[in-house]
Amino acid sequence: MGEDKLFVDVAGRPLIAHTLAAAARSGAFARVIVAAPRERHSLIAALAAAAGITEAVLTIGGDRRQDTVRRALDEVGVVDVVAVHDAARPLCAPELFGAVVTAAMVHGAVTTAVPVVDSIKRGAGGVVVESLDRKDLYAIQTPQAFRRDLLTAGHRHASANALSVDDDAALVEALGYTVHIVPGSPDNFKVTHARDLVLLRALIADRS
Repeated sequence: MGEDKLFVDVAGRPLIAHTLAAAARSGAFARVIVAAPRERHSLIAALAAAAGITEAVLTIGGDRRQDTVRRALDEVGVVDVVAVHDAARPLCAPELFGAVVTAAMVHGAVTTAVPVVDSIKRGAGGVVVESLDRKDLYAIQTPQAFRRDLLTAGHRHASANALSVDDDAALVEALGYTVHIVPGSPDNFKVTHARDLVLLRALIADRS
């Protein structure tokens, strides 16, 4: 995007402030850990406090997403369930945070997801090599939630076997564990491109 998307102005606040506020409103968390560059820590701590998060822990990220999550996991303390969320999904409904945490208490491993609406094809060398049946396909979102011991085991297994994955659910899947699905929302999109900011600002303006 050519700029740090988590700190762009969205309705008068940095984007990440909206994510923190949604997590705080959920009432689902005893502690919130944010992995971010060290130079952002003081600002994030202030934003977390303004959102009503009384216990925020700041740590730094790693080279890969899973390295960042592993570092954050080291800071959670003694808890039964942990949730992992992309800060770039600021419109996650507070109720969705609660839903994945509750489901993880029952099932052990949960991901948020929405059914795929586009036709999906696998390509190679610039041509289509396979058309996939989308009726059983999902676009994966966060938050994802897990029993802490299960997610820790997934990260240890990945480190021991040089696995590199896109999300934490895949780490748990690699252990042979079933990951359950909680319905997500199209509004819970990940801000990735400049046009996503246009949509985000429009949706927030419509809700105010």
